[in-house]
Amino acid sequence: MTRTRRIARVITSIYDHFLRPHGINAPQFSLLVLIAKMGGASRSEIGRANHQERSTLTRNLALLLAEGWIEEVVSDAGGRRRPIVISNTGSQLLESAAPSWRDAQARAKELLGDAGANAIVEVADSLPLTEPYE
Repeated sequence: MTRTRRIARVITSIYDHFLRPHGINAPQFSLLVLIAKMGGASRSEIGRANHQERSTLTRNLALLLAEGWIEEVVSDAGGRRRPIVISNTGSQLLESAAPSWRDAQARAKELLGDAGANAIVEVADSLPLTEPYE
């Protein structure tokens, strides 16, 4: 497990380095991509999809909301569900930062090698959608 965390820190630092000029870090960028792909989801749906506990997700969403990269949609019907969607500003950020993300991916793949990068993708794709200990 120590090696897994070390790999995660090194790879995250590569992405952070390439994204820094855009004012966003790797976890924020990943969360923004997820929200864009989900096209309007509740906090709990986002948390489950991102394997994040409620307090961590709340903190991360608060920052994205404060930056104006995402918005909560308030329904005219007054219901409790307030889906979170990517804002125009967030979409523009994703578009402008995408080349830097791809550069980071290339650097990470170079560091890991084809076999290492493919192994990580294979493991990630095989993970359960719910917590494995439930």
